[in-house]
Amino acid sequence: MAVKAAKISVYAWEGTDRKGAKMTGELTGQNPALIKAQLRKQGINPGKVRKKSASIFSAGKRIKALDIALFTRQMATMMKAGVPLLQSFDIISEGFDNPNMRKLVDEVKQEVAAGNSFAAALRKKPQYFDELYCNLVDAGEQAGALDTLLERVATYKEKSESLKAKIKKAMTYPLAVVFVAIIVTGILLVKVVPQFESVFSGFGAELPAFTVMVIGLSEFMQAWWWMMLGVLAGGIFGLRHAIKNSPGFRDRMDTWLLKLPLVGALMYKSAVARYARTLSTTFAAGVPLVEALDSVAGAAGNIVFKRAVLRIKQDVSTGMQLNFSMRTSGIFPTMAIQMTAIGEESGALDDMLDKVASFYEAEVDNMVDNLTSLMEPFIMVVLGVIVGGLVVAMYLPIFQLGSAI
Repeated sequence: MAVKAAKISVYAWEGTDRKGAKMTGELTGQNPALIKAQLRKQGINPGKVRKKSASIFSAGKRIKALDIALFTRQMATMMKAGVPLLQSFDIISEGFDNPNMRKLVDEVKQEVAAGNSFAAALRKKPQYFDELYCNLVDAGEQAGALDTLLERVATYKEKSESLKAKIKKAMTYPLAVVFVAIIVTGILLVKVVPQFESVFSGFGAELPAFTVMVIGLSEFMQAWWWMMLGVLAGGIFGLRHAIKNSPGFRDRMDTWLLKLPLVGALMYKSAVARYARTLSTTFAAGVPLVEALDSVAGAAGNIVFKRAVLRIKQDVSTGMQLNFSMRTSGIFPTMAIQMTAIGEESGALDDMLDKVASFYEAEVDNMVDNLTSLMEPFIMVVLGVIVGGLVVAMYLPIFQLGSAI
C-alpha cells in the first residue's frame, strides 16, 4: 500500500550565514523542523521559521493548462540534463509562483518518493493530467526514454494550448465588441433618449415614426431593464449548464459550429490539426495505431471528429489502411489523406502527421488574423448603424422643426 503523501506547505525563514550576515527566504516542506534541517545543510543557522499563509488572491489561483505545459517542458529539460527525478520536482516546485501548482508538484513528488511510478503518481491527479498524458509518460518509463517522451508531451501540450489560444482570440474580440455595443445602446436608451423625449413633449407636433419607435423602445427599457438583464444572465447560465451537463446539446452545438461561415472553417481546421498532432505524438511514442486512435478520439474536441475517429479505429482494427479509412469518413481534407498515405507507404507516418498538424496550425493562425481584419469593418458598420440610428432618431424632429420654421 502506498504511503500517504504528507502535506506540503511554504515556510518563510530567517537566519544567519557562517559570517553572521542576516538572510531570509522561503522553502517548501512538511514541517518547520525539516526546513531547519535543510537550512543547516546549506550552512545557514536558522532563526525564525513560520508557515506562510497564502493571500486571498493567490490561494484561489487555479492551475491552468499552460501551467501543466510549463511543468512538462521543465521536467523534459531536467531529464535531458540528467537531473534525478526527485530533485527535478524540488527545482521545478520552487520556480512556480502559484502556490497551488507548487502543492501539486510536491504531492506528485511524495507519491514518487513513496515508491509509485511517475505515471501512477500523475494518474492520481486526473483533473490535471489526462489519460493521454499519463499513457505517454508510462510508455516513456517502460521504454527507458522518459526524457524523450516528456519532450514530445511538452511539445504536444504547447502546440495544443497555442491552438486553443488562437481560437479563443478569434472568438473573444467580436464578442467583447458586441458586449460593449449592448452596454452603450442600453445607456443611450435609458439615460439619453428620455432627455430628448422631455424636449419633444413641448413641441406639440407629431413626431416621425422612427423617433416614436425609439422612444417606445426607451420606455420599455426603463420599465423592464431588470427583466432583460435577468433573461440575458439566465440565458448565459443556461447555455453554460447545457454545454457542461447535456451531451446531446453539446453534440448538436459541435455540429452546428462546423456549419457556420468563417467560424466553421476555423473550427474544422483546428480539429484536423488537433487530430494530426495527437496521432503523431502517440504513434511516435510507440503506441500501437489502434490504441493511439482511442487517445485521438478522446482529444478530438468535436463530436463529429470523435465519431469519425472511432469509425476509423474499427476499420483499422480489421486491417484497413488508415488513409483509406480517413477517405471513407468524408470529413478529412484531401491534403491530410494524401500525406497520411505517403507516411504509411514510407514508414514515416508520425513525421507526415506532424507536417499535417503544422500546416493546419499555420492555417488556423492565418485565419485568425484574417478573421480579425474582416470583423473590424463589419463591427464598425454595426456600431455605426446602432449609435448613428439612435442619434438620427433623436435629431430628426429638430431638423423637421427647423425646416418648418
